[in-house]
Amino acid sequence: MRFGARLALAVIAIVVTATACVAPSDGSSRAEAGDCGPYARYGRHPATHVAVYASNRDREADLFEATWADFAACTGIDVQYEGDGEFEAQIQLRVEGGHAPDVAFFAQPGLLERFARAGRLEPASAELVSLAEQGWSADWNGYATVDGTLYGTPLVANVKSFVWYSPAFFRDRGLTVPHTWAELMELTERVAASGVTPWCAGLESGEATGWPVTDWIEDVLLRQQGPDVYDQWVSHRIPFNDPRVIRAMDTVGSVLKNDRYANGGYGPARSMASIAYQDAGRPILSGDCALHLQASFYAEHWPKGTRIGPDEDVFAFLLPGTDPSSRPVLGGGVFTAAFADRPEVRAFREYLASADFANARMKKGPFVSANKGVDPANAAGPIDRLSIQLLQDPRTQFRFDGSDLMPAAVGAGTFWKGSVDWITGKDTESVAAAIERSWPSH
Repeated sequence: MRFGARLALAVIAIVVTATACVAPSDGSSRAEAGDCGPYARYGRHPATHVAVYASNRDREADLFEATWADFAACTGIDVQYEGDGEFEAQIQLRVEGGHAPDVAFFAQPGLLERFARAGRLEPASAELVSLAEQGWSADWNGYATVDGTLYGTPLVANVKSFVWYSPAFFRDRGLTVPHTWAELMELTERVAASGVTPWCAGLESGEATGWPVTDWIEDVLLRQQGPDVYDQWVSHRIPFNDPRVIRAMDTVGSVLKNDRYANGGYGPARSMASIAYQDAGRPILSGDCALHLQASFYAEHWPKGTRIGPDEDVFAFLLPGTDPSSRPVLGGGVFTAAFADRPEVRAFREYLASADFANARMKKGPFVSANKGVDPANAAGPIDRLSIQLLQDPRTQFRFDGSDLMPAAVGAGTFWKGSVDWITGKDTESVAAAIERSWPSH
């Protein structure tokens, strides 16, 4: 979800040769070197194209394109990629208007499910199902399965439960990484008493404005109530405004709606509603903020030259819960699904579902995959490596982003908007009740 900000539309196309791979001019790629062996299994599809639509833009889009460039050259498929910061809204308009892409990258399984139930998506082929079962756990494959049919395969994963901080800030003040929620709150109070507003946050994200707060609520609910209650809430087996959810929201509110604790480096707590999420953690670098809850992909949003590591400019620790022995992890991901079923589309989907693609993408820059065939050693940095280790650790209690699993009208609608209303002044009970009333009746 949600990897972009409101920027200009980026339309980037790779035009590749439809003939056999040729000798290199500089030896920089397999295709140019005539080494198409790794792509032989996908066949030759000369003079074909696959239109791909997603939210990833700028460097993220460039890295995707660079990764599949050899596949495209060796198969003869012209992969035409378009990234759009308003993906969630525009994909619906495009499909309804008869202009669906061949392939789309969905950060919200709830939105993917909506298209599957409407009969717009193509079910996965037998080969794709086999690749999915080999590469991912049943839980991950379940997020893109509708009524027993697999429609999508995982592409990107992320860990959302990271608290970013400055190791130097901690070291200079004698602070240590907390291992329980109580210790985290003691740390928060200690920083506030020193004159620094401890937490910084930003909610602005174009049409997706508000999602950082929904992550906070989901993370805290998962820690307070455990995976079972979390699952019941996401699937609406308990109401959105269940007392246990209200408790989690109030716990979050004690931090994010508290001017003493937020919004460090920017202003009063409610100022976070107008701060772009990409910029929200930057006051950590100036010492005007100590803590920022944000996903593994936030590593890409620090200013150029920022060093990441336990003894560098910034690092992150896992948001603690009540029990230091448990390891609840909230995360998200992106799933590949198709609106067309041509041979070249099937070949492209199979390549994206392979461990070869995931490992190749990781080697080019920051990227996390939950694919079992991914080697953490290929990770571009320490946060990606830590994320992959967490995702592969059987002790981890992983749960997918709740707003992304909920019906799109709620998860990408009333929950996002309600979170902003809540941060800017509305009370917990009325906001939660309004979101509950918005839940589709069928």
